[in-house]
Amino acid sequence: MAGFSILTGLLVLASSVLISRYQRTRESVLLRTLGASRNQILRITVLEYALLGTLAAMAGVVLAGLAAWALAIWVFETPFIGSSLLALPALVALVAGLTALIGGLNSRSVLSQPPLAVLRAEG
Repeated sequence: MAGFSILTGLLVLASSVLISRYQRTRESVLLRTLGASRNQILRITVLEYALLGTLAAMAGVVLAGLAAWALAIWVFETPFIGSSLLALPALVALVAGLTALIGGLNSRSVLSQPPLAVLRAEG
């Protein structure tokens, strides 16, 4: 159940990365205009996506754990054994890493656009 929740969260994050591409382009242009290097912007973006992935994965893990506990206690009427929860930190790290990777790969093309062309297209 936790894996399903994390997978669903990862799909939502991947779609939000694609949707926010325009906003990332504007932020990148602004930061580059202010003097930031491409490497600095890429590091900022990857860190932002890693934190976003960590928050989403943690929310998914907590909600899935609570749902599993509630099902075990109230539906199946068995004691909840939390030993299977030991793999969840690895799943959180995996989802955070995948989210950072997807965000970083998506942002590479944004960083290759010249700031002047983007600013002219907006006006």
